[in-house]
Amino acid sequence: MEKIIANMLEKKNWVVVGAHPSPEKFGNKIYNKLSKFGYHVIPVNPVYEEVEGVQTIPSLKEVKEPIDCVNVVVSPKRAMVVVKDAIEMGIKYIWFQPGAFNEEVIDYAESNGLEVVFHACVLVELDRN
Repeated sequence: MEKIIANMLEKKNWVVVGAHPSPEKFGNKIYNKLSKFGYHVIPVNPVYEEVEGVQTIPSLKEVKEPIDCVNVVVSPKRAMVVVKDAIEMGIKYIWFQPGAFNEEVIDYAESNGLEVVFHACVLVELDRN
């Protein structure tokens, strides 16, 4: 998984599904840290209109910009929808934050050819590089 993590962190166009306006939420911390580290980050959340002054996109399928990596910060039930959308859109890399996946979601993503990271936090990995 280290190689996949390294490959993903080289990519610059990220989406955070579950981006959140509250600074206490991981969806906000991840959005901010990726941005701080120079990534182009698109916040996806159907509930909130903006995160850190950037308009959110209601769903992954509605993102019109190029996407290299999807960071998932939602429940496993919602994560399965994200995986199916990513496959349909031809996205190769998906990173599940702790708590955003279960075995079914991981198995489905991997069996459909996605490069998957789980049991690792992007916040921690960014500080290592």
